[in-house]
Amino acid sequence: MKTGWQNALERARAHSPFLCDALAKQADLTALLEAGDGGGAMAFARQAGAGTSDVGVALRREKLALATTLAIGDLAGAFDLTRVMDELSSFADRALDAAINAAILKRMPDAEPRGFVALALGKHGARELNYSSDIDPILLYDPDTLPRRERDDPAEIAQRYARQAVQTMSAQTAEGYVFRVDLMLRPASEVSPPALSCAAALTHYESSALAWERAAFIRSRSASGDVPMGSEFLGAIRSFIWRRNLDFGAIEEIGRLTTRIRDNHDGPREPGPGYDVKRGRGGIREVEFFAQTHQLIHGGRDPSLRVRGTRAALDALADAGRIKVDDALLLGNAYDRLREIEHRLQMVADRQTHALPEDPVALDSVAQLDGLANGKALVDELRAITDAVGSRFDSLVDVNDDQETALTLSPRSSGLAARLNELSYADPKGLAKRIGGWSNGKVRALRSEAARAAFDAVLPALLAAFADAPDPTRALLRWENLLVKLPSAVNLFRLLEARPALIDQLASVLTLSPVLADELGRRPELLDRLIDHSAFDLPGDASEIAAKMARRERGDDYEHALDRIRIVTGETRFALGVQLIEAANDPLAIGDALSRTAEAALEVAAHEAESEFAQSHGRIPGASLVVIGLGRFGGGSLTHASDLDVIFTYDGDQSAESDGERPLGATLYFNRLAQRVIAALSVPTAEGALYEVDTRLRPQGAQGPLAVSLDAFARYQHEEAWTWEHMALTRARALTGPPEARAKLDKTVSSVLHLERDPGELKAEVLRMRAEMAAHKTPRGPLDVKLHRGGLIDFEFMVHYLQLRERTALSPNLAPAIAQLAEQGLLPESLRGAYDLMTRMLVAVRLLAPDAQDPPAPAQAALARACGHKDYASLLKAVFEARHGVAQTWADIFGATLEIGS
Repeated sequence: MKTGWQNALERARAHSPFLCDALAKQADLTALLEAGDGGGAMAFARQAGAGTSDVGVALRREKLALATTLAIGDLAGAFDLTRVMDELSSFADRALDAAINAAILKRMPDAEPRGFVALALGKHGARELNYSSDIDPILLYDPDTLPRRERDDPAEIAQRYARQAVQTMSAQTAEGYVFRVDLMLRPASEVSPPALSCAAALTHYESSALAWERAAFIRSRSASGDVPMGSEFLGAIRSFIWRRNLDFGAIEEIGRLTTRIRDNHDGPREPGPGYDVKRGRGGIREVEFFAQTHQLIHGGRDPSLRVRGTRAALDALADAGRIKVDDALLLGNAYDRLREIEHRLQMVADRQTHALPEDPVALDSVAQLDGLANGKALVDELRAITDAVGSRFDSLVDVNDDQETALTLSPRSSGLAARLNELSYADPKGLAKRIGGWSNGKVRALRSEAARAAFDAVLPALLAAFADAPDPTRALLRWENLLVKLPSAVNLFRLLEARPALIDQLASVLTLSPVLADELGRRPELLDRLIDHSAFDLPGDASEIAAKMARRERGDDYEHALDRIRIVTGETRFALGVQLIEAANDPLAIGDALSRTAEAALEVAAHEAESEFAQSHGRIPGASLVVIGLGRFGGGSLTHASDLDVIFTYDGDQSAESDGERPLGATLYFNRLAQRVIAALSVPTAEGALYEVDTRLRPQGAQGPLAVSLDAFARYQHEEAWTWEHMALTRARALTGPPEARAKLDKTVSSVLHLERDPGELKAEVLRMRAEMAAHKTPRGPLDVKLHRGGLIDFEFMVHYLQLRERTALSPNLAPAIAQLAEQGLLPESLRGAYDLMTRMLVAVRLLAPDAQDPPAPAQAALARACGHKDYASLLKAVFEARHGVAQTWADIFGATLEIGS
């Protein structure tokens, strides 16, 4: 009979790619879990980072081991929810403490780390972190006690410590990340530095803080760094958090916060595919806010309610007679179960998701990971839970403080409703109420008089433009979503007022593409790019784009150089996205341009990383880094969602040593340099993130070194590589490195691809690999032209099989390769058009329907237009016919049938 631990491990391996991979990477830990030794596994996890002096590496290894152990213990029923959340929260405390100390000691090795503290808020403060939580600390410093050199400015050095600590925690490296860190809860986050002095923060909370900040501090605690200093600060602002007498303005603001919980969520309201267990009606956030609202109202006069945890708060409110005992029990049990389901969703791929999968197979998989029979059982259970929670949350609009003041919203402008009615908006009164709420504290970017005045000036034009959009209400709600994310918007409003034509393009972006709308929310200055008429021209070749990225102002440092890459890349990608939704250019040309942009970013990032690295370690004469692109990157055609598949190699004397102050041998030198290049491309800077870099196609995969010599690469490909690695090699292309090194790589690739192979063995291996992929990677939705049978993956497998079997048409770009195979009679001529159509569809879908589900009607029309079809129905018909053609050719080549549906 299987133990709970064995059953948990089976479910994890079957339904969680993240846990399956984590178990495979940690054999010793896995053995303890298989033996059911939970205590031993936890002890092992806490020591997983031992043996390295690199704090970031140590924390990442401990995080992986801890997450693995807690997940399996949770699934086995050995660790309850409270323990899981507490262990994750305690690790966050330790990790942030280590990151802060490392930052201080790096500059002041002999100092006692003090004078710098991280206050934990939200789930972290409540010790309720989930598997993939962000942490939302507020970083404070004391200029009198902060360790610094004599000439250091306290404020400047505090910002350095803050940035380094955040980088240690959140940078995505080859070892993963520790925690994503969000500093947006700090006072005046749109203009303030990452760390504030205690005095400045105290002044803010005593004079200008808002009700939502009070709510945030209900669950605050001093967590890391100089904990006593943090506790003293929290004591100083206790009267701000817990007010004995509520003013009417605060009550009204709490009412707005309560209503916003639902107004800001536009996903499915009822449990089912896509339902968000955190934000949906009756979800986690409603339980948390139910408790916090009562705490805010009553906690000023009743200290027994000043507890941090959600379950503890509900129990305290019941004990104090503020809510019914039955309601506290029901909401507490519901909260625990919702959090468990949230954990299951995040265990699948270690992603910060709260939504049930829309794909039925994926939904069943999550349910089975939880131990249920199928997705229906999970949805049915959720429906009962959320109905009960939702009805209790509904009662919040009637909550009052001893009959003093009801939590209701004030009426909105009837003039605005009349104008919306004239513009034929649906539900003008409801929209008017919603718009009125933007200027009443709901939107951070509209809290200043200057911002509200600038917004009022542009609002009539915005409403008129959105009324002419394909879906006016959708455009307006996307605009609201953009506003909510903006720390400041005065410049945006003034830009739109000065350039009215931009408003129409803005309406298209907001209506049609959630991807572009989100990007605009992060960087509203991207609209500036559309002012120039060249915005609708395709960018030049990679060297031209790289020249724009490489421009430096006098005094610019390495960080500024990385910011410049991100600025140019972001502007180019955004402009290309607008070109696509406006059907200004062929998606094939846009895909090629996206690849050229990525090539330029890689070239400049590699150059900047090498220069920065050489300052400490010098260079190795005659040696060079050669980066190989594979997959769509190697083939020269990307989408807006593509990551970069690369292999790092190097040429030169392996026994050589670098000539810098801290010399390194060739192997270590280029492996560390490769890490620097990855960080230059993937680590977020002040200008945001850039690309995800995937190096799993390197020799020996994740178990092998990050960078190998060209000679070692050649030996591996000839002597050890699997067939799938040779298939990947058909799209290999050198992207950086001197001409002689590139020529050497090309020679290796050509010799491997020209190897003689047994056709029968090759066919069997290709079919086996494709069947395995089909079993583990299912289509995300009806528009997934990549994974559906007869789609692009099947197409690529056919082409690579023919390339390896016939040793011909060996172009990394599949379009000319397919043309050559067709000319040689190895593929039907008709498949050239089929490949182009499905590639257009892939590029366009990534922007217009990123979840691969059928988008709203306006986006359907834009998708058809981009792909050169008169309407959506004709596009779908053409794609189906293309897939049917691939399936027929597959049968002709492999003698096997593909089921493509009807």
